[in-house]
Amino acid sequence: MKKQRRFASVWDAIEDTPQQAASMRARSELMTALQGWVKTSGNTQARAAKLFGITQPRMSDLVRGKISLFSLEALIDMATVAGLEPHVTIKKPKSPRKRRDEELATTSA
Repeated sequence: MKKQRRFASVWDAIEDTPQQAASMRARSELMTALQGWVKTSGNTQARAAKLFGITQPRMSDLVRGKISLFSLEALIDMATVAGLEPHVTIKKPKSPRKRRDEELATTSA
């Protein structure tokens, strides 16, 4: 029986590299925050789009969660315009050696 791998997030499981997973984690957090802001701000999609300087169809893409259509920079810009305070947190992995050893074990099996 093969040992199942555990991942810190869904992005770690589906992205090809740790760099891509980190970018997707950041983008998904920003997108979720922006979706929440649109719902709670009382703005229509059209009004929010105008505020962000984008089209209403693009705003619809954001609300629908089409993450691949938005860069990290664009999402940070929109969050800032919305009055949110995006920030980056850097932390060390909990157990880098253990994770590396598990990866080596699965690739050599």
